[in-house]
This record gives sequence, C-alpha cells and structure tokens, in this order.
Amino acid sequence: MIKRMAAVAVLVSLLAGCSSFKSMFAGKNAEAKKAAEPAELVKFKPTIKPRKAWSVDLGDGERRIGARQGPAVADGRVYAAAAEGRVLALDLQTGKRVWEFKAAKDEKLRLTGGPGAGNGLVVVGGLDGAVIALDAQDGSERWRAKVRSEIIAAPTVSQGLVLVRSNDGRITAFDAASGEQRWYAERELPSLTVRGNASLTPAPGLLFAGNDDGTLTALALRDGRLLWEQAVGLPEGRTELERMADVDAPIVIDGTMLYASSYRNRTVAIDGPSGRPMWQSDHGGPGAIGVAPSAILVSSAAGTVYALDKSNGVALWSQPALARRSLTGPAVQGDYAVVGDYAGYVHWLRLDNGEMAARERVGRKKAIKAAPVVADGLLLVQDVKGGLTAFRLD
Repeated sequence: MIKRMAAVAVLVSLLAGCSSFKSMFAGKNAEAKKAAEPAELVKFKPTIKPRKAWSVDLGDGERRIGARQGPAVADGRVYAAAAEGRVLALDLQTGKRVWEFKAAKDEKLRLTGGPGAGNGLVVVGGLDGAVIALDAQDGSERWRAKVRSEIIAAPTVSQGLVLVRSNDGRITAFDAASGEQRWYAERELPSLTVRGNASLTPAPGLLFAGNDDGTLTALALRDGRLLWEQAVGLPEGRTELERMADVDAPIVIDGTMLYASSYRNRTVAIDGPSGRPMWQSDHGGPGAIGVAPSAILVSSAAGTVYALDKSNGVALWSQPALARRSLTGPAVQGDYAVVGDYAGYVHWLRLDNGEMAARERVGRKKAIKAAPVVADGLLLVQDVKGGLTAFRLD
C-alpha cells in the first residue's frame, strides 16, 4: 500500500513537471511570436500634411504573385498595369484616363512585369512569358514576342531595344521597332532565391543587372557580352537559405557612380566606367534604393530605414520604428524619404534626421510592395489590389 501511494506521488510529480515544462515552452513560443510581429505604429505629431491628389482603380492587382508591380512615368503620363491583362495611360497631374488596353476575354493574359516606357512604347510582360509592346500615344498593340519563363520585372526600353528579364535568369533584347530578337544572355541561378528580380538599368552602350547570386554585371548593350562583374552581397553560410544574396532592386546611376543593394543587408558603390568598388556598407536590403542630394536611402529586410552618405557609405541616421512591417524601398519626395508597408500605410521621414513627418493610408488590407515613384513632385503608390494613388506635398 505504501509502495502504491509512493508510485502515485511520483506520477503526480512527473505530471506537474510536464505541466510546468509546457507552460515554460508556451511562454517562450508566445514571446517569440510577439517578437516576430510587425511593430505597432506609434502616434506622433505630423510636421507635414500630404494631400491625396487623385486615386484610380486599375483592376485586379498582383496580390500574392510577388512582382512588386509599380507604375512608369514618361512625357507627362503614368502607365500602369493590372494583373488581369489591362494597361492604363493616365494624365500625371489629374489621373484622368488617356487610353486603356485590355486583353481579349478568352486570352487569360496575366500581366505581372511592367510596364516599361520609352522610345514611344509601353511594354508589359506576363506570367506565361508574353511580351507586349503598345503605342505610347494611343495604346494600340505594336508587336508581341515570347520568352521561355514568367516575367515579373518591368521591361526596360532604351536605345532602340526592349530588354526583358525573365525569371529563369535570362535577359532577352528585342528590336523596339519590330519585336525581332537581337540577343540573349543567360546566367545560372542559385538553388534558392528570393521571389522577384529587378528591372535592368541602361546607360549609353551599357546595361547593368543585379543578379540572384549577389553580383552586379555590366553587359554590352549591342550584343549582351559580359564586360565586368562585381560582388554586392556575398552568399555565405552552410544552408541555401543562409546563402541567399539576391540583388533584387534596380541598379541606381548617379553621375558616374552605381549603387546596388542586396538581400544580405549590404550596399555598395561602384565606379560605373571601370567597375571598381568605391565603398561598401553593411546596411541594405532587397528593395529599391532612393537617391537624395547627399545620401542614398535603403530599407533593410528587418524594416529599418537607413540614410547612407554617398561619399563613404557611413550611416547618417537610421529609423527602426517600422520594424518587421515589410517595407518597400524608399523614394525621395522633396525633403523626405517615403516608404510603404504591408498594411497599406505610406510613411514620410525627414531626410536630415530620419524622424517621422507624416503617415497616410491607401486602404485597409492593401499591401504596398513596389517602391513609390516620384515624378514632377507627385508621389505615386500602387498597392497589390490594383489601386494607384498620387500624393502631393503642399
């Protein structure tokens, strides 16, 4: 009887221990979950008041495709695409529709890459590899072509060529007038990459590309030959996940300097003509780079916005208040850096010190993935549900 009572006591003790272990692990899980949640927005007194100039519903947005679909601006017009196979041309100042292209109902065209604009063309790409060139004046179709993989980066139109990057690592150049293929360049992809890739950046006779293996390459625009290559983010680590170093933001040209940023939180400045590295910073991220007179702006994957000195890459300031809010790359509107977030909020930060200056929302549950675009003083924000909103600072 005594032995039985002792066994019961031991069993009760073990069960109590299991319960305490469960409580301990539950507490740690709750703490970890809370630490991973997006930072709550803190109230502040705005120092500027952005005004919504206009807003347009483009149609079905990209939603979870991961294309970071944004508008293009050329000659006083905004060109924007909806995933449902629709392209609109809008007046930049008023948002008034100038023309609309819409795919046939039985075509099932899903537009994800684009638009790119230039040389009198507006070019978009699709999930099935379709490349469609439209007349910039009236939206009529000029030509079509096809690549072998989906297109989720905006095509680039420059110097008589339409340059398309597909998701298999290939860059294809088409004649802007006829749509005839001129050349292609291929690059092997790592086993694991971040979803998405950047538009290509042209310069006279040159084409700059950020790659999924963490490099920046310069190609000859005439035939796609590799001229030089530099590392931006180093793919270090034991696992494929740890080695992801994608350069998923467009290369920025400022004078003769190139700026590139990597998923591995590294930003570099490179002399464009020679390809020689000038400086590197351990602050960076997968989003677009903003350019101010004396600094470049980057958003880290963790949600901190940095201003880096153009001359040496030193961080002039950082703003961590938007941590884990899946920020876009920054744009520069006047004296402010601007980013969007996963909940549809647009945040204005002072360029001189990074302090919060204003906050507006484009709508509930309308995540902003593409970096805002600034043209003629207007800030253009496209959300994943197909809304395009223009803000003005008075």
